Amino acid sequence: MSHASPAVSPSTTKVPASSKTTFHFLAGLASGLTSSILLQPADLLKTRVQQSTRTASLSATVRAIVSSPNPIRSLWRGTLPSALRTGFGSALYFTSLNALRQEVARRGPAVALASSSSGRSSGFSAANNNSSSALPKLSHTANLLTGAVARTAAGFIMMPVTVLKVRYESDYYAYRSLGSAARDILRTEGVRGLFAGFGATAVRDAPYAGIYVVFYEQFKRNLSGVWNNATQSSSSSNISSSTVNFTSGALAAGLATAITNPFDAIKTRIQLRPEKYRNMFHALSLIIKEDGGKGLFRGLGLRMGRKAISSALAWTVYEELIMRAEKRWSVKEEMSL
Repeated sequence: MSHASPAVSPSTTKVPASSKTTFHFLAGLASGLTSSILLQPADLLKTRVQQSTRTASLSATVRAIVSSPNPIRSLWRGTLPSALRTGFGSALYFTSLNALRQEVARRGPAVALASSSSGRSSGFSAANNNSSSALPKLSHTANLLTGAVARTAAGFIMMPVTVLKVRYESDYYAYRSLGSAARDILRTEGVRGLFAGFGATAVRDAPYAGIYVVFYEQFKRNLSGVWNNATQSSSSSNISSSTVNFTSGALAAGLATAITNPFDAIKTRIQLRPEKYRNMFHALSLIIKEDGGKGLFRGLGLRMGRKAISSALAWTVYEELIMRAEKRWSVKEEMSL
C-alpha cells in the first residue's frame, strides 16, 4: 500500500508573526534613517527659523551657517539625535500602525473596512493584479484613528530624544555632546524636562499622522486609477507602485503639514525655552503677542518641503520592503504546501 506524504500543517508553513513584526520594525527603521540623514539640513533650518523672533528670516539663517568655520558640519548638526529619533520612531510607528490596522481588519466592525470598490488599490498591471500596498485597506475613520494612536504612542516613547534633538540643533545652547545635553536638562529641569512639549507634540502628531494616512491612501487610489486609465490605450507600461507611493506620500504630507504647522511652532518654542513658554496655551498667546499670527506658520515652507520628501521617501522605502517580503513569504508558504 502506498503511503501518501504527510500533510504539512499550515502552522508550520506560515512565516511566524514575530518574524513579520521584526521585519516591519527593521523596514521602518531603514526608511526613517534614510530620510532623516538626507534631510537633516532642512530640519535644522526649520528649528533655527522657528526659535527666533520676528526679525529672523531663512536667508539670514542660511548666511549665518554658511559663514561659519565648517558649514557642512553645521548643516548636519544634530544628525545623530535626529537619526535616532526618526529611525527608531519610524520603526515603532510603522510596527504599531501595521499591528493596529491588521487587528482592525480582522476584528473591527465592518464599517471600519473600505468598501470593495475603493478598498484595495487597483492593480498596476492587470495581468498580475499587483497593488501599491501590502497593508490592509480601511475606512477613512479607521485610518485616521489608527494613524493618530500609533504616532502618539511612538512620539511619547521617543520624546526624550526629540527634546535632545531640538536643543542640539538650536543655537540657544552650546551643548558639545548629547551626553552633556542630557545631563544639563536633568540637572536643571529634571526628568520632566525630557518630556517638555509633549502635549503640543501629541496635538500636532496625532492629527498629522491620522490625516496623512487618510490622504495617502486616498491619493494612492486616485492616482493609480488615473494613471492606469491613461496607459490602457497606449503601449507604455503601467506606472510603478513606488512612483504612486512616493507621489501620494509627498502630496499627503504637504496637506497634513500645512494643517498642523501651528502646533509644530508651539512645540519647538516649548522645547527650546520651557522657562518662558510654560505650556501650550501660554506659548500660543506669547507667540501671537510677539510675532502675530504669522509666528504660528514660521518655518512652514521648510517643514512642508522636508515633510513632503521625508514622508514620501520613508513610506515608499517601507512599503517596497514590505511588499517584497510579503511576496517572498507567500512563495515560501505555497512551496511548502
